[in-house]
Order: sequence, then structure tokens, then C-alpha cells
Amino acid sequence: MFGMKRARRGGVAVALALGVALTAAGCAGGGSAGGDGGGAGGGDAGGDVSIVMLPKNLGNPYFDTSTGGAEEAVAEIGGTFEEVGPSEASPTSQVQYIQTAAQQGAGGLIVSANDPSAICDALDEARGAGVKVVTFDSDTNVECRDLFINQATSEGIARVQVELIAEQIGGEGQIAILSASANATNQNAWIELMEEELAASYPDIELVEVAYGDDDDQTSFDKTAALLQTYPELKGIVSPTTVGIAAAARYLSTSEYQGTVALTGLGTPNQMREYVEDGTVTAFALWNPADLGYLAAFATAALINGEITGAEGDTFEAGKLGSYEVGPDGTVLLGDPFVFDADNIADFDF
Repeated sequence: MFGMKRARRGGVAVALALGVALTAAGCAGGGSAGGDGGGAGGGDAGGDVSIVMLPKNLGNPYFDTSTGGAEEAVAEIGGTFEEVGPSEASPTSQVQYIQTAAQQGAGGLIVSANDPSAICDALDEARGAGVKVVTFDSDTNVECRDLFINQATSEGIARVQVELIAEQIGGEGQIAILSASANATNQNAWIELMEEELAASYPDIELVEVAYGDDDDQTSFDKTAALLQTYPELKGIVSPTTVGIAAAARYLSTSEYQGTVALTGLGTPNQMREYVEDGTVTAFALWNPADLGYLAAFATAALINGEITGAEGDTFEAGKLGSYEVGPDGTVLLGDPFVFDADNIADFDF
């Protein structure tokens, strides 16, 4: 076993120091999912496992947790680990970090994409240099990476949130969605499926607006206030982002709307515990982001070591999580969403 080395970089100073250009366009001729990317470099099988993790932005509690899971996995595998990323999530803000990881000979890159196509050129270049590219949480276009570690099916994530809000408002009334950024791949997929689920199964629930808090606490807080002022008959808010649901809960908890306007979505137990305990939130859902990062690291190591190529039907071991199989389009599924409420939230610590 090699010792694990952990570092963390972010912000404009790093970009200036490294002199990396901030340019990106759409995907340009990337290999298919499961391709080896060609070229030489840190991704050669049999070399040390060197993994760089690039979340949408640093300082996000959700990504801090997923990074912790990846760190744990790399420690078990034996290798080196580094987390890098921008301070703010925007379509092209990740490009410089992808380019630097490739230049420094990383074996694998784990990315949660801020945009499905804006980073594809940079990822194609990295794969051409031998870097294995694994997306998690939010995918790129299929041809731009080797694997996608999906937290749960989009259908399952959408369905559980709609079921929760419908139960909490009695199956009728106005609701709003408080999302992350308008370009977030996962958010947009879930919202589209939520709209379909509402139309098909809950005709008495009206979705009045999809608002965007840009995964920023204060912006999400302000958007919550604006929704409640704009729609005085609003009965519920669904926020499929951990930053958004916490900010909305913080606003509701000290407002006249506490206990009268329902709030659900995707959150972590630690950030939502106080709001469940004080009655602001009845129930919400998520997967374990630490497990997601852990699985992504094991999948990346399996690619680096040549144990898998990312082809459908490939199988690999993921430590304490067991065996996983690669599905269509180079996707690996972590599992189903879990519902947290007052009866079980004390059992979790992340």
C-alpha cells in the first residue's frame, strides 16, 4: 500500500500562477465511453494510482462529503489524491483545473460537471494524454468521459421528491422548485422528470416557477423570500440541491411560513437536522455522497489499472460497497435515494 497524499487547490491565484488559459467549447471528437483516451501519461495501467477530484465548486458541504469518501477509497487503494476546483460554479470555471491535471500527469480525474459540454474539449485533451475521466453527480456528454457514477436514476430521484411534496401538501396546491444553476445537467434532468410526474400523477398540483439559486447560500435564501412574496398561495417548495434546501429551510425557520409552507428536496442529514427537529422540514431525500465519492474513486482506480475499460458489462470491486457493473453509456449506479425524517435522521452523520 502506498501512503495517501492529499492536497487542495482553488481560486484565481492558482490559475494565474499556472498560466493556464480559460478557453472551452463543445465536445470535439472525444472517444466513446470506455475508450482508453489514447496517448501516454499518468493513466498507464500498472502505475501509481494518482487521482484528482474536481467538484463543481469548493466550500460546498455536499462536495466536501463526497471528497471525503473519495479520500477514504484512495487511502484503501494506496495512491495519491488531490482536490481542486473553482470557488464558484460556472460552465467554464473547471477548464483550467482539467488542463493542469493533465499537464501534471494525473492518472485519473473525477469531475462533477457544471455544464454537459463546456468542459468537453479540455476533457478530450486530458484523455488524449492518458488521463482516465470519471464524472459523478453531474454528467458531461457521454463521449467526453470514460464512466459516469450516477447517484441514483434520474427517474427515482424525481419521483421521490414529487411524492414527498405531494404527501406534505395533501396532493393539491401551488409549488415552486428552487434549483441550482440553470446549466446544471443533473438538476435540469430531474426537473424535467418532476414536471412529467406532476402532470401524470398529480393534476391538482401546480408548478408555478422554477427559480435558480446558483448553488449559493445567500442567493438561494433570497430566491426563497422572493417566491413566497410572489406567490402568496404557495404551499410547498422543492429544492433538488443541498445548498438550496438548507438556505430555504433557514429562511422558513424564522418566518411566518414555518409549518405552513412545506419544504423538501435533496439535503444532507447534518445540514438539515435542526430544521427537521424544529418542524420546518418533515422529510427530504438523498443518497450518501460519501459513498458516491468512494465509488467514483474505486471506479477510477479500476480504469487506471486496466481492470475495466468502461464497457457495458464490465465489473469491478468497490471496497466496502461490494461489486458493481457498468451499465449502458458507461454508467455505474450507486443505488436508490433514501428518505430522511425525524424518526431516522439521528442515525446519520454526514
